[in-house]
Amino acid sequence: MDKYGIIGHPLGHSFSKNYFNEKFHDEGIDAEYINFDIQNIGNLPEVLATNPELKGLNVTIPYKEKVLSYLDYISVEARAIGAVNVIRVEHKGNNVLLKGYNSDVIGFTRSIEPILEKFHRKALVLGTGGASKAVSYGLRSLGLETVLVSRFERPGTIQYKDITPDVVREYKVIVNCTPCGMYPNYEECPELPYEALDSHNLLYDLIYNPDETLFMKKGREQGALTKNGIDMLLLQAFASWDFWNGKEHI
Repeated sequence: MDKYGIIGHPLGHSFSKNYFNEKFHDEGIDAEYINFDIQNIGNLPEVLATNPELKGLNVTIPYKEKVLSYLDYISVEARAIGAVNVIRVEHKGNNVLLKGYNSDVIGFTRSIEPILEKFHRKALVLGTGGASKAVSYGLRSLGLETVLVSRFERPGTIQYKDITPDVVREYKVIVNCTPCGMYPNYEECPELPYEALDSHNLLYDLIYNPDETLFMKKGREQGALTKNGIDMLLLQAFASWDFWNGKEHI
């Protein structure tokens, strides 16, 4: 039986295990999908050594960037983004080859492109991790200017205190790539001047549990268009399966 899985920590919020095991059952695929909740990325070689049937892995928080040094090949797009969330495991004799890809950018761009308007020219990307890098790359590929927002002073970013009402009027797309507001912390949301939002703003949250985060709710109450991360999640899962099966996305 082939094995697939996900590495990350913690994995309590992971959708992938249920999704792929249902897919395998429904489509008669002789495979299983396992959660590998590893405390350190240094545990990856052990996961590979003890699971020789592994054909592919997803990578989630906090290893999307840390995993790069373990890979034998990284796609051009994933290298440009600086993050990998899909690994194809190839067995060549006694050797194991690890090939890294990014399906986050595919899922995100395909889910946001249909709802973008001509006046959506600039975007704030909340967060600085692997998902934020994929989102920023995707938005730029769609012709938007992007600025990353960090809680701390980092080169090439702004901080939340810098986001004034005028900023959200100029940067009409705001994408939350942080876990702020994710189950069970429903009552949390990024610190933004929500009162300055209007119907020209688009608030996109990568979180999908809950269906509507406080970030989205506050935007909706000001007339903004809102979207959660469930479509991105499904689309990146489709792309993961393609990568594992040797279908390269352009």
